[in-house]
Amino acid sequence: MADDPRAASLLKRYSTLQQQRSNWEHHWQEVADYICPRKADITKKRSGGDKRSELIFDGTAIHAAELMAASLHGMLTNPSTPWFDLRYQNDDLNSDDEAKEWLESAVDVMYQHMARSNFAEQIHELYSDLVVFGTGVIFTENDGDDGFRFSTRHIAECYVSENESGRVDTVYRKYKTTARAAVRQFGEQNVTTRIAKLNSDDMYAEIELLHIVMPREDRDPRKKNTKNMPFASVYIDPDEKMIIGESGYDELPYCIPRFLKASFEMGYGRSPSMTALPDTKMINKMSEVVIRASQLQIHPPLMVPDDGFMLPVRTTPGGLNFYRSGTRDRIEPLNIGANNPLGEHMLEQRRQAIRSAFYVDQLTLGTGPQMTATEVIQRTEEKMRLLGPVLGRLQAELLQPLINRCFAILSRQKAFEPAPASLQDDSIDIEYVSPLAKAQRSSEIQGVMQMTEFLMPLMQVDQTVIDHIDMDGLAKHIIKVTGTPATVVRGKGEIAGLRDQRAQQQQQQTEMAQASQMAEAAGAAAPALRAVDETELDLEALVGAA
Repeated sequence: MADDPRAASLLKRYSTLQQQRSNWEHHWQEVADYICPRKADITKKRSGGDKRSELIFDGTAIHAAELMAASLHGMLTNPSTPWFDLRYQNDDLNSDDEAKEWLESAVDVMYQHMARSNFAEQIHELYSDLVVFGTGVIFTENDGDDGFRFSTRHIAECYVSENESGRVDTVYRKYKTTARAAVRQFGEQNVTTRIAKLNSDDMYAEIELLHIVMPREDRDPRKKNTKNMPFASVYIDPDEKMIIGESGYDELPYCIPRFLKASFEMGYGRSPSMTALPDTKMINKMSEVVIRASQLQIHPPLMVPDDGFMLPVRTTPGGLNFYRSGTRDRIEPLNIGANNPLGEHMLEQRRQAIRSAFYVDQLTLGTGPQMTATEVIQRTEEKMRLLGPVLGRLQAELLQPLINRCFAILSRQKAFEPAPASLQDDSIDIEYVSPLAKAQRSSEIQGVMQMTEFLMPLMQVDQTVIDHIDMDGLAKHIIKVTGTPATVVRGKGEIAGLRDQRAQQQQQQTEMAQASQMAEAAGAAAPALRAVDETELDLEALVGAA
């Protein structure tokens, strides 16, 4: 079978990406060996179930990395609390009851589908890759006609490239599958002869395929088919150099966040594990030495006279050693001069350095006996704000494209209620309401509270000070910063109706008060009027008599 020229061209690009990634592979392998042995399959290839902890003598770095991955999961994408919301770019729509209720119902649908999917376990694996390798890869795809499915890919499988904006837009993934799975996915008429033969001989035999996702430059936007979508999806049999499947995506299905990234390095990021690697290697070597020194102290070498004892020397509990009667020779331990406290002090210094590299002090709250609840809250928020740079990159490279991809998939599946006509062309922004995002904005609430505390004494002196505060604007700001759900906040129309109703009630009360005052005045004037009437009658009677 002749080689496919297009497949050969794509494989040439793949070779270039392999060369660009080669330096990273040795770094990843070393980091994984000491900090995440379960994923240490970069340059070393091991069988499943093999022991991988032969280099580990101290688990501080392993536990710190696991703590950081779990903390990022809990603070950014906690499945038990809301961590994102949607809002309109047009502020008028954010005050419209109908528009806001539709958007909130769409958010509820997204949360429901995420809860039914495998999002929680796969996103945790992504955070683990971020903390260890500095680069994570998660794939989002349709799950039939109902929802979506996630898959975190091991960094050893993926080769990436950036666009002119510094965002990853090209992913080459070389992975293993069975001949049976390849035939079921692509059809027997589309796979190469090699794969078809393997499927007939041994359907469970493993093969390697190359999956390429990249921007499609030569598409025709007027054609709505899989081969004219913005992103191309190409499957290649690298051994036969033939394309066995091609389709496309409306959005990049991969999210490739980097924990930290140097401006002169392309594609891949750096991690806290890389920062802690020198201390991790040192503490493992030091622990090995301290263990040996402790072993020598517990079970030291013995000094035995050459002719005073009958060999062998028994060091087991209850062992009997015979020596010549009348001699003063004894078995004595050899003092090696070990200083275990010094070794433990040096180990603790390295452990603290490793914990600092993984932000353990920021992720765990040390409370004292005299701390109030308010002080605990403030300390927690201050520590979370230190992770601001990490949050910014993860929002841009992970959360935003992930939410956009999920929203687009559900929109195409018609999982949302029909949108009002006024919303068809309006843009939607993402608002993050996770515990970490709220902590970043907590200083705004503290500023408002300080303002009110400062103004309260002034208002007791002069009531006109309150004129400086726009109460409606203040309420909107607090609702926005705290991420209060729309279901507990009244819309602009409801507020206007309540205020009109309140104004009418006040007007009615004023009118009733005026009528009451007029009635009271009339009642008070009645005796005087009667007296005047009686006086007039008396005068008329006198005039008639005269």
